Amino acid sequence: MPEVSVIIVSMNRPDLLSAAVDSILAHNKTPLEIIVTAYLYEEENLEVVRARYPDIQLVMSDTLRGFSVNNNMALREARGKYVFVVNDDTLEDMPVIDRLVADMEKLGDKVATVSPRIVFPNGKVQTCGRPEWTMRRYMRHYLHLGSEVKKGKWTLREGLFRTRTLNGACFLAIRDVFRKAGWFDETYTFTPEDIALGARFEEMGYENWCDADVSITHLAGGTVSPLEPAIKPTRVKGALLYYSHESGLRYLILASFIGTVEWFRRVKYTITGHRSGHADVMFRTSRNVSAILWSDMSTLEIFRKYYNELKP
Repeated sequence: MPEVSVIIVSMNRPDLLSAAVDSILAHNKTPLEIIVTAYLYEEENLEVVRARYPDIQLVMSDTLRGFSVNNNMALREARGKYVFVVNDDTLEDMPVIDRLVADMEKLGDKVATVSPRIVFPNGKVQTCGRPEWTMRRYMRHYLHLGSEVKKGKWTLREGLFRTRTLNGACFLAIRDVFRKAGWFDETYTFTPEDIALGARFEEMGYENWCDADVSITHLAGGTVSPLEPAIKPTRVKGALLYYSHESGLRYLILASFIGTVEWFRRVKYTITGHRSGHADVMFRTSRNVSAILWSDMSTLEIFRKYYNELKP
């Protein structure tokens, strides 16, 4: 029986998946099973994965789904005491799983998750612990103000420390506690499912921790994706649902704030020439965000609508 179930969602990228899996297998000794949600995989790429990793369990996902649903499909197959949720665009250069399991065993049964320090390839920290995310913090973030990567009560401390929530790119959780929490909340297609999960654990009486001495590299691109006109409105709708906490007044305040910001952004992109390159992508993204603010579509419906519009 595996002690840890490794959960990876891979969107038709056997190259990224292979690098991530190889780094896991090279550095860890804990008994593992690896479960991969093969998201929109072409058959030839499936054959590559099957041939190279015959022991990996593949869960097929052949329609447009979000991060939460795709992860949950694999999580429901997990048998380990712990689950290690990790993005396919990550690389280990140390025994991340072994060390997080050791942390979990030391911390005891009131801890739900332990996360590593997550860094970009240039060494810049993406997250090392996370503070509590509130509507005010989200609004500052939307204006590109404030940062998670400065030392505080819940962030960038030394060694093993308690934090408030987690980053969905990489964390270790107790499987049974995760299951009791209902896995990832499928209300959210792209964010803030990880923030919501960490908060859910805290509400249940469990704790989230981070080990700053354990690090993993996240290859996340720094350029704007051509899918941003579909992804960002989906993320924004998720944030509206989460931070409003079912309060109509809070929703009104946050949606009005976002609408105002996006109006000014469209003016800027129009002045700078929104018919070419980066500015065109950002103009369409801003337009789509504004269009969903008062929509009753779900996050998944929004993603599917705008994703399909991007097809040639």
